[in-house]
Amino acid sequence: MDHPVARRTLLAGLAAAPVAALAIPGQANATGATSTAERLTEAFTAYGNSGRGWTGADSTYSVRLPGDRQLWLFSDTFLGTVDPDGSRPADSPIVNNTFVVQRGRTMTTIHGGTAAEPAAILSPDQADSWYWLGGAYLGAGALNVMFLRFERFGPGMWDWAWKENVLARFDVATLTVKSLHPMPSGANVQWASWLQRIGGHTYVHGVEDLGLTKHMHVARVAGDDLRRPWQYFTGDGWSTSEQDSARVMAGVGNEYSVTPWRDRWLLVTQDTNTLFSNEIVGYTAPTPTGPFGDRRLLHTMPESGLFGSYGDPDVITYNAHEHPELRRDDKVVITYNVNSLTFTDVLEDVTKYRPRFVEVQLAP
Repeated sequence: MDHPVARRTLLAGLAAAPVAALAIPGQANATGATSTAERLTEAFTAYGNSGRGWTGADSTYSVRLPGDRQLWLFSDTFLGTVDPDGSRPADSPIVNNTFVVQRGRTMTTIHGGTAAEPAAILSPDQADSWYWLGGAYLGAGALNVMFLRFERFGPGMWDWAWKENVLARFDVATLTVKSLHPMPSGANVQWASWLQRIGGHTYVHGVEDLGLTKHMHVARVAGDDLRRPWQYFTGDGWSTSEQDSARVMAGVGNEYSVTPWRDRWLLVTQDTNTLFSNEIVGYTAPTPTGPFGDRRLLHTMPESGLFGSYGDPDVITYNAHEHPELRRDDKVVITYNVNSLTFTDVLEDVTKYRPRFVEVQLAP
């Protein structure tokens, strides 16, 4: 298959806009206790280096499951082993989507196919196509995960494009697919950036990806079942026509989060107005549809670019969002992805294709 680095490159980007207030990264508290982010980093490092499945991936969504399980959901995933020098074998398997189930510090990788010939959990029937996953939530008696189908249309590195949105419903106990459902896909919006069940509705945040410009869109359904009729935010109300969906805000990432925080809503994203910047920013709004303001610098990603921690101009960082089930008061856990524009980089150094975990103390 195509290597994941090239395909994910277009998802990266961030701008350096004025900052209204700062949040303070919280890697350890005043007593020196280990933060949630540090514990997760240690757990994934140990598991990724163990040779028992996952060795690196991107997307990094998560859901708390019954049975004291934390589910991590990934798109393009390396499987296999890690050599003692921290490299991946050149023949390491790559699949387009996987789950990792965590109980404490014990982790298990779920993928399709067999151990000898692994495959994605979910693959399209269409030729030259694949699924990357997006937001997920528990509702309507299932684990609901939005998938984006992409399709290749030519032999070139960039000859691929998004085609449609699909909802997969998984059995909560076994994590096997129960059913697959086409979702609205007629307005050039990838409805998978974030799913949030709250009150009487489930909100769906998506992105209209025009390349260098990306716009937030918002939809919702009554209750907790995305198979019900959708409504689309028009800018001043709701419509049953997807074509009426309004551009809410420019400059979001392909993946971002919009979650309740105090009496407001918190948006965590990259600001894609400028490509390959290294800041994660937050905004607040009175409603899940905005208007989003009070821009805050949440974290500066140190890995990016020639002047980053790797000293490598090909290293990129992208797709930051929160994990609200891990929030402790005003301390939020955010992940972002590290990748390289050069495929051999992610083989020679496993850390160049693994998520990062940071804990941020939000200022009221």
